[in-house]
Amino acid sequence: MAIQRQLTNERMSQIVTHNGTVYLAGQVGDDMSAGIEQQTRETLANIERLLDLAGTDKTRLLSVTIYLKDIDADFQGMNQVWDKWLPKGVAPARATVEAKLCEPEILVELSVVAALP
Repeated sequence: MAIQRQLTNERMSQIVTHNGTVYLAGQVGDDMSAGIEQQTRETLANIERLLDLAGTDKTRLLSVTIYLKDIDADFQGMNQVWDKWLPKGVAPARATVEAKLCEPEILVELSVVAALP
């Protein structure tokens, strides 16, 4: 099966599909001045949009890695949004870590792997 890349620039592809699996580049929100809840909502909305473009959806998530700028300050707020967004019974394998992100205003970044239908 061929590797398909979408929304590609010289550095990365936002979506890579291979062998029935979709890989998304790390996703962040749009408003970097917002708090953790709003950045999480925007990030999840971006993920949904990319999954749709790839031909799948959040019910087919396999793995998610969540990077938080400050895990002590932001874990609870991020999880409140996550818990409302994720349908019951489809929780992916997940890891959450604290990380120094590429821009100081970014509070949360998510990396996603999902299955195609």
